[in-house]
Amino acid sequence: IKLSAVAYHNTLPFLYGLERSVLASQLSISLDIPSGSARKLREGEVTLGLVPVGVLHRVPEARIVSDWCIGSDGPVRTVCLFAEKPIEELKRIWLDYHSVTSVRLLGLLLKEFWKLSPELLEAGPGFREQIGGETGGLVIGDRAIGLEKRFPFVYDLGQVWKEWTGLPFVFAVWVSTKVLRPDFVQSFNDALSYGVHHLPEVAESRSEANSADFDLLDYFEHNISYALDDRKREGLSRFLTAIGHHPVNWASPEPRSVFPIQS
Repeated sequence: IKLSAVAYHNTLPFLYGLERSVLASQLSISLDIPSGSARKLREGEVTLGLVPVGVLHRVPEARIVSDWCIGSDGPVRTVCLFAEKPIEELKRIWLDYHSVTSVRLLGLLLKEFWKLSPELLEAGPGFREQIGGETGGLVIGDRAIGLEKRFPFVYDLGQVWKEWTGLPFVFAVWVSTKVLRPDFVQSFNDALSYGVHHLPEVAESRSEANSADFDLLDYFEHNISYALDDRKREGLSRFLTAIGHHPVNWASPEPRSVFPIQS
């Protein structure tokens, strides 16, 4: 089974569990940016993908097949607006091209929370070097790590969403375009759960990711929230409704893995 995962640090626990599961020999895993994972699933290149929720409506017959996700219940640290000036003084904002979801989230917060309307610019490679003066930049993923040292104004979108709604935010979910066997879904959930429940081992296995400004285990435990629980489902529904998208299609009414769910 071909599977596309996201090539960011926040996905490492999932990969750790999958590589050690009974499914390991049955999976062909590619690592992509979020928009690439969605494209591969939409075009039939893979059967399963970790897909940004903002593009679920573009994936035909999208079914959420897991009770694990990439989410946050407060600061997420790797989805931030960086600027040299306060957001009220920004005239332009570069939009990271890696994920539509974060772009849609920023647009929603600008309109409904901050009540601001700066010019939004489509970014390309190297756009981070163009952040300055009255131009801010939305940066997501591992490339955001350390930028808080460069810019005096940092707006964490996970934190701002929580302040506005009181709910956690879901950035990406595991999606299939096909009906999967129940035993496969169960094993898949168990594999993801195994990784989430062994975060210290995951962090130790990728110790090279640590730096003076970044602690991988702390990031796993305090910024990324992996359980797709009821509160995250509520947050997901609220976001999709706010941006005018249809409700999600769950693969089963209440998917659960054998491990207890913990955020």
